[in-house]
Amino acid sequence: MEQYFERLADHLMEKNSALTYDKARTWVELLWEDFESSYAKAGYEYKGKEMTERMVMQIIDRHGDSLHEFFSNNPKYKHLLNADDHLTH
Repeated sequence: MEQYFERLADHLMEKNSALTYDKARTWVELLWEDFESSYAKAGYEYKGKEMTERMVMQIIDRHGDSLHEFFSNNPKYKHLLNADDHLTH
């Protein structure tokens, strides 16, 4: 799992330079967990880590540059942005 998370966090940081590695990693883990739980709740068969990685990568590709803005307006994720230490500038 570690290599998936590292690869995705690095990719997110390429898309969003406002995030530190720690915050990018947090977003990746959150997106991963949300996708897998939503997929399971919908009754779909588990397709493996590679599929989850592809889905999270697609989210990052589409929304990575503004991911922190979306989540800051969502109460479910707002706590991740309460501290200023996650921004690089």
